[in-house]
Amino acid sequence: MSVALVIVSHSAQLASGLAELAGQMAKDVTILPAGGTDDGRIGTSYDLVEAAVAQARAAGHDVAILSDLGSANMTIEAVLDDLSDADRDHVVFAEGPLVEGAVAAAVTSQIGGDLPAVTEAAKARELFA
Repeated sequence: MSVALVIVSHSAQLASGLAELAGQMAKDVTILPAGGTDDGRIGTSYDLVEAAVAQARAAGHDVAILSDLGSANMTIEAVLDDLSDADRDHVVFAEGPLVEGAVAAAVTSQIGGDLPAVTEAAKARELFA
């Protein structure tokens, strides 16, 4: 089972841009942006994050979720709390630096890393140290 990434940011542009950047290094990895609010403002959206996770799970992927700022973490935690029992072991919050973590996680997934390996890569403080 491959690992998809969900990028949660207060900015839709930031989430999309990072998904594009990481995707350049991991062309076979599903990377879904979930940035901004439902109406396009700065902030986070439970519905956008939940939809991205559901899309990745429906495609058969495990999911690592990465975020930009502390309050996004609350949105992620709410989504994780509401997961079905079947999904709980397949979706994790990969805490780490957003840009370096997303690129490292994407590359790790690209080379076949499982969910624990991708999550650990997302914690990287120095890219490919």
